[in-house]
Amino acid sequence: MKLLLKAISIGNDICKNLKETLKHNLRKLLTTFILLFIAVIFIFPLIFTITNSLMSEQEINSSYSMVNSADGSVRADLAGSYAKLKFIPDIATIRQYYNVLIKKLQFLIMFWNSVKITIPIVFGQVLVGSMAAYAFSKLKFPGRERLFFLYIIVMLMPFQVTLVPNYIISDKLGLINSFLSIIFPGVFSTFGIFLLRQFMVYIPNEYIEAAKVEGANHFIIFTKIVLPMTKAGIAALIILAFIDNWNMVEQPVIFLQDVNMHPLSVFLSSINSGERGIAFAASTVYMIPMLLIFLYGEKYLIEGIQLSGLKG
Repeated sequence: MKLLLKAISIGNDICKNLKETLKHNLRKLLTTFILLFIAVIFIFPLIFTITNSLMSEQEINSSYSMVNSADGSVRADLAGSYAKLKFIPDIATIRQYYNVLIKKLQFLIMFWNSVKITIPIVFGQVLVGSMAAYAFSKLKFPGRERLFFLYIIVMLMPFQVTLVPNYIISDKLGLINSFLSIIFPGVFSTFGIFLLRQFMVYIPNEYIEAAKVEGANHFIIFTKIVLPMTKAGIAALIILAFIDNWNMVEQPVIFLQDVNMHPLSVFLSSINSGERGIAFAASTVYMIPMLLIFLYGEKYLIEGIQLSGLKG
């Protein structure tokens, strides 16, 4: 009788464990399905753009109907386009890439303009932001906290609020229609200072005090101790600053009067008003730098955002 009761008890425990395991697996499967569905939604535009970039001009024109607006511009006939979305081209071709990279010199000029604007801003933000963050986190001076509070207020302001003052200052300095009118405001962005300060403020002061005892000055402390311990934040700043400035549109339109100086982001907004076939190839090439930087620095970006959130 005791053996029977023990067997029943063991059987009940096994059934209970099986139920718990089944529930856990079902929850895990449901979570995986939901996350996979969300991932497909987010990656849909990327796949759609790449596959359509391998279509010919004729196939794109026949697949996506266009209509002329009242103002004379060309726009997609969405009512017809939704029913004709295509992922696989009838005949794959790289003709679009030939038109973009070789035949259309304007595209390469715009691409180079984006590089000339974005790269100085990114390196400038890292340089200025790291030094200012070190001052706000490790140096003691009157009004430090109040000044940093003002930085946060400026950072939270909409872009349109600072646009007019930046334009007036650039006009007074004679920088209108110059890349510097965009680079200078970008270099002194408050976001980089805020992000790196979140890292540096939690670096133990004992390291700095020990370095001072050994005779190290602030430059040595900053370059040899603080910066290496802030590399995750710097990597996150590089990625975020690159993506943000690579995609800028409003600043070039306002500050650069010469259309030939506009970056690629502005060019892509009107590229399909002419030869619509190159729009997908141009967008694909435009995405490559951002994708490469993100894939290379994904680990640092995630680590930097997590640490800045925890330390904030």
